[in-house]
Amino acid sequence: MTMKLHCFGESGNAYKAALTLELAEAEWEPVFVDFFNGAGRSPAFLDLNVMGEVPVLEDGDLVLTQSGVIQDYVSSKTGKLGGKSAAERREILRWMFFDNHKVSAVAGNLRFLMNFLPEDKRNADVIAFQAARLKSALKVVETQLSSTTWLAAADITIADIAVAGYLFYPEPFTFDRAEYPHIDRWLDSIAAQPGWKAPYDLMPGSPADRA
Repeated sequence: MTMKLHCFGESGNAYKAALTLELAEAEWEPVFVDFFNGAGRSPAFLDLNVMGEVPVLEDGDLVLTQSGVIQDYVSSKTGKLGGKSAAERREILRWMFFDNHKVSAVAGNLRFLMNFLPEDKRNADVIAFQAARLKSALKVVETQLSSTTWLAAADITIADIAVAGYLFYPEPFTFDRAEYPHIDRWLDSIAAQPGWKAPYDLMPGSPADRA
């Protein structure tokens, strides 16, 4: 049965789920959520996910929300990208929790503030504060990758996909790969995986559609 991922291209959290599905070679299809025109707040979508957020995964009668939960489910279902031991699984979870709090939450806000919010509503002080937080978090990732090929295990896992998700987007949000040589190498390694696609190639919806 083909799984359905409710998503839109601009969502970094949806990209994590979509890329996990793709790299795990799962059978899935995207279902476009027209977020910028209010689809996430429609009664039908709120019945699907009371949080009003993407991604949402439907696998038959099973409905899952939140990117980390979806990633974990896909990894468990396919037996891929989940590590090879209980110790590796704990390390995967450690980096996914770190990403959720320190990387994606900050990068997502920065990217929205700098690109999708009207210019007259962009607060320079808030952007500077968030940029400093992101830089601090990325220094941690850079340090880890200075001594390991992947974040949590000997091979790529859902932890790598989670932490890298927003870093593949083209819009400016103060992240410059040239400043992080180990992250740069790691992102190239992820992009070299069979099935990898950039966000706007993997999911429907992009800023160009609304230009």
